[in-house]
Amino acid sequence: MSKVFRVTPKRTKRVNGTVLTPEMSVIVTTTQHTSTPFYNGAKELQDAYARLYAFDYRKACCSPNDFDFVKLD
Repeated sequence: MSKVFRVTPKRTKRVNGTVLTPEMSVIVTTTQHTSTPFYNGAKELQDAYARLYAFDYRKACCSPNDFDFVKLD
């Protein structure tokens, strides 16, 4: 059973030539039943940001502390 989360950056972050802003909100569906979208190295979150915004999560050195998330289901 999967879970759905809305993930929003807390603040503007500029690192290594990338920019992450609070307007860059995504909706992520996890493959497993979990309480956080960061459980497996944020794989689904990385894919969503790469697909929607061409944003490289790893290059920007992001961590769960940079995001707020809300469970939608």
